[in-house]
Amino acid sequence: MAQFFPYYFSFFFFLYRLLFRQAKNPKALHRNLSNLHANEGKVLYHKFPSFAHRPSSPPSKHQTLVLFSVEEALLKSSSLFPYFMLVAFEAGGLFRAFLLFVLYPFLCLVSEEMGLKTMVFVCFFGVKSKSFRVGNAVLPKFFLEDVALETVEMLKEGGKTVGFSNIPRVMIESFLRDYLGIDCVVGREMKEFGGYFLGVMEDKKRSKDGLETMIGSQLALGSYPHVIGISSFKESLQYHLPSHCNEIYLVRSGDKRSWQHVQREEYTKPLIFHDGRLAFSPTPLATLTMFMWLPFGFTLSIIRLTIALLLPYKLSTPILYYTGFHLSLSPDSSLENSNITRKTKGRLYVCNHRTLLDPLYLSFSLQKDLTAVTYSLSRVSELLAPIKTRRLTRDRDRDGEMMGKLLSQGDLVVCPEGTTCREPYLLRFSPLFAEMSDDIVPVAMDSHVSMFYGTTAGGLKCLDPLFFIMNPRPSYTVQVLAGVSGVDDSDRSRFEVANHVQSEIGEALGFGCTKLTRRDKYLILAGNEGIVN
Repeated sequence: MAQFFPYYFSFFFFLYRLLFRQAKNPKALHRNLSNLHANEGKVLYHKFPSFAHRPSSPPSKHQTLVLFSVEEALLKSSSLFPYFMLVAFEAGGLFRAFLLFVLYPFLCLVSEEMGLKTMVFVCFFGVKSKSFRVGNAVLPKFFLEDVALETVEMLKEGGKTVGFSNIPRVMIESFLRDYLGIDCVVGREMKEFGGYFLGVMEDKKRSKDGLETMIGSQLALGSYPHVIGISSFKESLQYHLPSHCNEIYLVRSGDKRSWQHVQREEYTKPLIFHDGRLAFSPTPLATLTMFMWLPFGFTLSIIRLTIALLLPYKLSTPILYYTGFHLSLSPDSSLENSNITRKTKGRLYVCNHRTLLDPLYLSFSLQKDLTAVTYSLSRVSELLAPIKTRRLTRDRDRDGEMMGKLLSQGDLVVCPEGTTCREPYLLRFSPLFAEMSDDIVPVAMDSHVSMFYGTTAGGLKCLDPLFFIMNPRPSYTVQVLAGVSGVDDSDRSRFEVANHVQSEIGEALGFGCTKLTRRDKYLILAGNEGIVN
């Protein structure tokens, strides 16, 4: 009899949860079902995504209001755990992320609402609200990678779009407004005290009331006589969609398996900047892998750093390759012949900026000592750098004088973007380098990581190299392009030379060229101008 006890216990536990959920709020359930039947004759229900098969003369786009559930109708994944893990890791640190991971079995056992409240408390409790930038600097990238193309196409048919969600509004608002062009976002507000999050959301009823108030105001104006709802059956009842919508498109969990991802080209706003250390979506299995790798990865990073600092290039390069580093070099043969003509000045290498290790990888690739000039460099990185480094002061005359002196001593490498960019885009090139030399060599650089990003805008920059070399197999691609002439040896201005070098590097890498600057990046990601004292 004792051996059957676990089975009896499991059965009664399941029965209790089933009955408890049904009886938890019978009045609300009765009200929702009553609304549904009351509007049964007026509301058209469709199976998602049957939007393409609507009548040939649907209401005008400018007269249509589209309501959609973020979790049920927009995101392909049915799990919110990865997004809260990103908040825990990026805003709270490693310990908070580990605590959330340990609680994952508990989250699977409790109800959906209780699991959501638990994740919110673990991730937000004690976090300073004013400095919370994960919602607009980190999460948009991962949300965009999980957006369904079918829903985005449906949203384009609406004159005004409204997204509603059960998760905190600070997590989704920037992603919906900035990158999908959603007009209004209804989410649950976080409670604060003394400028810090308490880890508690406002009652779910408030967000429902907010959605109904917004819909009522729009209908009262008469601007949108036709209202379309996109959600699951459960969500449509909870948010009383049948009492407001003319058409409702119901989404089933099985429908999401066939949905397609939105391509980068179809974003309303291109994703150029994003922050955070994690380079992967932290699902439970991926998070487990990360925590198992951390002790070994930290030890491996110390070994890699020691090899790079103490051994010469010819020895360190093959050894680092066997530790997981991958370096690919594509040299330009025409540069070998030009070495004979150089006499007084060194060669100026101009490369795009992917990580702080760009000059170091270029030095390893060319097997020669270089001097790197950069706009901002932490003291730790400056002390540990195996090549010479110099800081730029942002004073054009002083920086030009320093670069001229360094070129008279040997070869120099500069990253005129002034900051790193993770995505396949190039920022505006500062034109100062065009006046420094007539022997300018563009270098196209690209890096790939699988676990941690080696750059940050809001974190500790001194840890950037450490996070990069902690990756299992970090890789770099270096393409040395044909040399170009500077201002003194051509009829072009320094701006034209800088734009030409940017376009050459962009074409070699397949990257887009922008006019954005370091200041733009830090204003978006960190809320400051990125000036390091």
